[in-house]
Amino acid sequence: MPETPYVLAAVAVSAGVTWALRALPFAALTPLRASRTVHYLSTRMPAGIMVIILVYCLRDLPLTNPVRLCAPLLALAATVGLHLWRRNALLSILGGTTVHVALASTLHLH
Repeated sequence: MPETPYVLAAVAVSAGVTWALRALPFAALTPLRASRTVHYLSTRMPAGIMVIILVYCLRDLPLTNPVRLCAPLLALAATVGLHLWRRNALLSILGGTTVHVALASTLHLH
């Protein structure tokens, strides 16, 4: 069995490393809050992320099969409509996903 000073030193080192790792993000983010670049990215990135998600989700759209176009395009329309109406990304994403799942499940298009 290890001696008491060894155990206390191990606990102290573990506690120090844990505290430092938990404090590091706050210490790193504090100077970034005043950064113009971070402010610019925070206003532009949500739209960029949505475009990437859109391209990813619609990349395999079957353009030659109009029946299978129904669910994704109606879900896209619902997502855009909800976002223009409420300007809430979470509502838009959940609403569009719900429309797509409901249509794909009822029309058996998956």
